Amino acid sequence: MPIKNKAIFKAISEIKQKSKKRNFKQSVELILNLKDINLKKPENRINELVELPHSPVEDVRITVFATGDLALRARDTGVCRVLERDALITLANDKKNSKRLVNETDFFLAETTLMALVGKSLGTILGPRGKMPTPIPPTAPIETIINRHQRLVRLRVRDQLVTQCRVGTEDMADTLLVDNIQAVFTRFEQRLPKGFKNIRRVYVKTSMGPTSKIEL
Repeated sequence: MPIKNKAIFKAISEIKQKSKKRNFKQSVELILNLKDINLKKPENRINELVELPHSPVEDVRITVFATGDLALRARDTGVCRVLERDALITLANDKKNSKRLVNETDFFLAETTLMALVGKSLGTILGPRGKMPTPIPPTAPIETIINRHQRLVRLRVRDQLVTQCRVGTEDMADTLLVDNIQAVFTRFEQRLPKGFKNIRRVYVKTSMGPTSKIEL
C-alpha cells in the first residue's frame, strides 16, 4: 500500500520550514518504525539496497578494491578511494584504519579476483555492518556500476525495529524527494513479512532538524 503523495509533500514542507539554516547541505532522511517482527529469525533481518529514481546532489562515498586496468578506470571516475592488493594486505594487520575505512565508506566494490583477500582482510568488520563488497569482473563497465551506486541507499534491520536512510538533500525539489521516498517505501514494504501491516510509523527529517510524521 503506497503512501499518499499529499502526506509526503506535507511532511517535507514541514521539515524544510522548521530546519535551521546550516553551513552545510543537510540530508533528508526517511525513518521507518516497525512492529510485530521477530528479529530472532534470520529471515526477518533485512539488508537491502534500493536504487533511488533521482540521485542526491551530494556524492556517495565509494571504495573500490581493484588492480591493473580496472583500478585505473575506477580512479578516473573520481571515487573516494581505489585500493590495490598491497593496501588490502596492510589493512589486515591494521584494525584501527580498517574500521575507519569501513565507517567512512557507504559502498564497497571489489574486483572478483580480490574478493577472497577482502574477506580475509576486512570480512570481520564488513560483515556485521552489512557492507560486504559487490564483486566486479575485471572487464566490467565500472563507470556505469559506480553511477548506479551513487543512487543506492541501504535499508538495514538487524537488532531494532527501525531503519533509516538518506533519500536526498534539502535543496532537492519536493517532487524528486517524494519520488525517492515512494521508491524506498515500496521496496521496503515488499521485504516485510506482512508488508504494510508491519509498519508502525514513518517520519522524515533533515540531518540536524526535527522529525515530521508522514500520515499513513
